Amino acid sequence: MQNKHSASNEQHNDNIISHGICVSLHKKTTAPNTCEAVFYERGLAPVAGVDEAGRGPLAGPVVACALILPPGLIIEGVNDSKKLSAKRRAVLAAKIKSAAISYEYGIVDAAAIDQINIHKAALLAMTLAINKLHPLPKVVLADGKFPPQVPFPTLYLIKGDAHSHLIAAASILAKEARDEIMLDVHQIYPQYGFDKHKGYGTAAHKEMIKQYGHCPMHRMSFKLL
Repeated sequence: MQNKHSASNEQHNDNIISHGICVSLHKKTTAPNTCEAVFYERGLAPVAGVDEAGRGPLAGPVVACALILPPGLIIEGVNDSKKLSAKRRAVLAAKIKSAAISYEYGIVDAAAIDQINIHKAALLAMTLAINKLHPLPKVVLADGKFPPQVPFPTLYLIKGDAHSHLIAAASILAKEARDEIMLDVHQIYPQYGFDKHKGYGTAAHKEMIKQYGHCPMHRMSFKLL
């Protein structure tokens, strides 16, 4: 895990403990908890993983989940939530919740997304989720190119859910929670078919927007059509 800020693995490890840096791992790590292990070995636990779901949809909130698992625990099958079927994701979500020391959510709705933009909203959702954790983490592993604003050392990883078991687990809970929200939204606005596309810009969703116009769940700062 090298970048322009570090000349060696030892120096790199010191860097990620002292301040947030961004790392792009071009090859998948051999062990899914490799990133966490750096901190566990130094006695820096608990470590939290955080990820969000819902950057791209035309409607609905962006939802982040932050969680803490027992050090070294690997839940078989945990992977990037986008690569899992809904049925498999639900089974894994139940296992993750049962095993977690703590898990919390941050939710930023469509109106707030329109006010501050989706980039800031996603980071805000992560920040909200992390700050609710109990116990609070000593280190945070976050998915993405930018760190959430938290008073903890943060390692933010491009494609982090492929390299951190904590981030992958958080991505599953975030996706599952957001889907549940969109099922509730469907009960209020059934004409849009939110139960099927969850707010994403499918052809069917856009056709319903043409027919019925937008609703309060739609992100007006996005190109709806």
